[in-house]
Amino acid sequence: MSVFFYGCITLDGYLADKNHGLNWLHETGSPEETDCDRFYSEMDVAIMGRRTFEEIARLENAASYYPTTENYVFTHADSLPQRGFTPVRGDVAEFVTGLGPDKNIWIIGGNTILAPLLERDMVDCLIVQVAPVLLGEGIPLFTQKEATRRFRLETVRQYGQFAELVYRK
Repeated sequence: MSVFFYGCITLDGYLADKNHGLNWLHETGSPEETDCDRFYSEMDVAIMGRRTFEEIARLENAASYYPTTENYVFTHADSLPQRGFTPVRGDVAEFVTGLGPDKNIWIIGGNTILAPLLERDMVDCLIVQVAPVLLGEGIPLFTQKEATRRFRLETVRQYGQFAELVYRK
């Protein structure tokens, strides 16, 4: 099993604005300018939180964005309004462990999903794209409560206005 975080943040470290919005990202560039399609083709499972799912669910035909992965949403809801997404609850680290050893797992979005995996040293790769935007406030990638973890810088790439940093354990 390999666990990946792949996502974009602002220069000041935010995943979303204070209202969980992503307009800053959509106004900066598009996924076509990145290596997202190649990355996605290597994933078996996508895991996200409710707020990330709500942003995705606003897109027309949201399931078409994740057609080949098993898609799980951590939520208290018993069902979701979009096909192709399965609601789950409980401890994200235990859930990930239960997925089995042969899966590539993409952690999408927020720190409430990422933090428990970092705490248990389960994240193998951080692929962080940085957009040239300062929000001043918002939803940070990290909770600021994580213990010290060391990663090794593997690659730096530029995609349009985005800088991509790839770190591995």
